Amino acid sequence: MGDVEGPISPDAISYGRRLGELARQRPDAPAFVFARRDGTERRYTWRELERASNRLARLFAARGLRQGDWLVIGLHNCPQHPIATLAGWKLGACVLPLSARLPEAERDGLLALADPALVVADWDLAASDRPDLDRPDRPRLGLADLERAEALDPGPLPDRISHPGKAVGSGGSTGRPKIIIDPRPWAAEPGDTFRGMGGRVGLREGQNVLIPGPLYHNAPYCWSQWALFEGSTVVLMERFDAELALDLLERHRIGWTTLVPTMMLRMARVEGIERRDFSALEGLMHTAAPCPPWVKRRWIELVGANKVFEAFGAAEAIGATIIRGDEWLAHEGSVGRPAGCEIRVLREDGRELSAGEVGELHFRLASGEPPAYEYRGSPPAPTTPDGFVSVGDLGWVDEEGYLFPADRRTDLIISGGANIYPLEVEAALTEHPDIRDVAVIGLPDDEWGKRVHAVILPVDGASPPTAELDEFCRTRLVSWKVPKSFELVPDFPRDEAGKIRRGALVTDRTRQRSD
Repeated sequence: MGDVEGPISPDAISYGRRLGELARQRPDAPAFVFARRDGTERRYTWRELERASNRLARLFAARGLRQGDWLVIGLHNCPQHPIATLAGWKLGACVLPLSARLPEAERDGLLALADPALVVADWDLAASDRPDLDRPDRPRLGLADLERAEALDPGPLPDRISHPGKAVGSGGSTGRPKIIIDPRPWAAEPGDTFRGMGGRVGLREGQNVLIPGPLYHNAPYCWSQWALFEGSTVVLMERFDAELALDLLERHRIGWTTLVPTMMLRMARVEGIERRDFSALEGLMHTAAPCPPWVKRRWIELVGANKVFEAFGAAEAIGATIIRGDEWLAHEGSVGRPAGCEIRVLREDGRELSAGEVGELHFRLASGEPPAYEYRGSPPAPTTPDGFVSVGDLGWVDEEGYLFPADRRTDLIISGGANIYPLEVEAALTEHPDIRDVAVIGLPDDEWGKRVHAVILPVDGASPPTAELDEFCRTRLVSWKVPKSFELVPDFPRDEAGKIRRGALVTDRTRQRSD
């Protein structure tokens, strides 16, 4: 659905109807595998998935969920998460997945915006500072409550199409919660995924698909459901673990997976990875954050350049770029050329910049259709009079039309009058073998305006890198990009989807300084 370019086909069908078809066609074939952290698995056939989602749909209906209502799912990765989504869609609801670990203030802000008819989560809203969220007319079901569905009728339900069908939450660059809604009817024609973006990033019919990321994030959430719609067997990880992910790739002969660079880095550092069997893998797509060049080159060596894909875009579906590994080797650092869209790079005054000049990225769909998104909690994204939309990313385009991202304008560090992009500094630091993860931010400084500061998670907290970090950076960066300070932390504030909010890091450290 969200992968389809242009208007929805008149032959599009609901996700509930599609699941019913697959359950009749291949009742005993594996549809969904849940891989627990301890290595054990729970498998569902297509018939079991159909019956389980029908039961949950009836439980949700008994709690008042109706066509057009909103259903919030605030669960960790578990079998009930995708089943609850399918149950919501069978009733014609719009599903909003949220992280089970959201800070209370952000969670409550998103719930207030969504005003859902039903919440499936283990949150204690009664302890919230927002008593209006815990209302008798807004039922909340925890995991234990879902077990009651086992006694309900597993038979078919009336066919309904959700409109809208999906929304995702965002803290936004300002830190104010907002919801990004896909306003289109949530339906597709079988094969749409392969004919659309999926086919461009190595997804093929009949593959087993590994989803290691959290389902509250747009990419794992959508790709898992798109794969199920197309009849693929989806292997969902309870929580990402580098060695277990490699085990699953081999055990299930995974043909396609979507990763974030943090996962790729940790997997690449697993001892003996070069002896793993990746022969079934046809497509590895990464997205969500910039990938350090050395990590990308490592995966190209491991699986082949024609099997590594990178996609750059936004949940707002304003446009996207795609690049394959062999293209990337010829255009290192690029995220590809436009896929079904046009790109303009503009200055703040709206003037279009030339090739090689960094500015704000604006996208326009080639179909001429407006982008498929709506906001709650935020005004629409800035749009030019001729329909080019920006969500605040910076970058530049070369003479051949390849896009090279920089940073969001809010993350740019201006130190001593020079523009410094955190991504470049982070890419250099990730090459250090004793660094597990890193975020680079700009902190207020009386002399420089902003000083470059690196927040580092070491591989071994008992033996962290210290004195040599400055020298290490100077062999890879010009002097004015080298961090002026380094901070070692025991835990890293990157979410399960590989995202980090640099703004929150800056705020915390600025507050500590003032205290």
